[in-house]
Amino acid sequence: MSDPKAPRIEFPCDYKIKVIGHATDDFREFVISVVEQHAPGIDEACVSVTGSRNGRFCSVQLTIQATGEPQLQALFADLKASGRVQMVL
Repeated sequence: MSDPKAPRIEFPCDYKIKVIGHATDDFREFVISVVEQHAPGIDEACVSVTGSRNGRFCSVQLTIQATGEPQLQALFADLKASGRVQMVL
């Protein structure tokens, strides 16, 4: 049963995603490649990467054109299944 107070997302929409994983040289490119499979046409100029204080982790923030709940669920599942992603927000 869904929460009646939960905000409803109107699709299609711009949807911000933050992907956190171990800081590696190719983590940004990895995230973009997975996201592109589900939401092609990412503006790479709008992708930002932030490192953690100790440099062990980094987060990649980007905005996609979300078309629906199934797209987001599949995207999050692929990112998490990779073994390289600690968290998707």
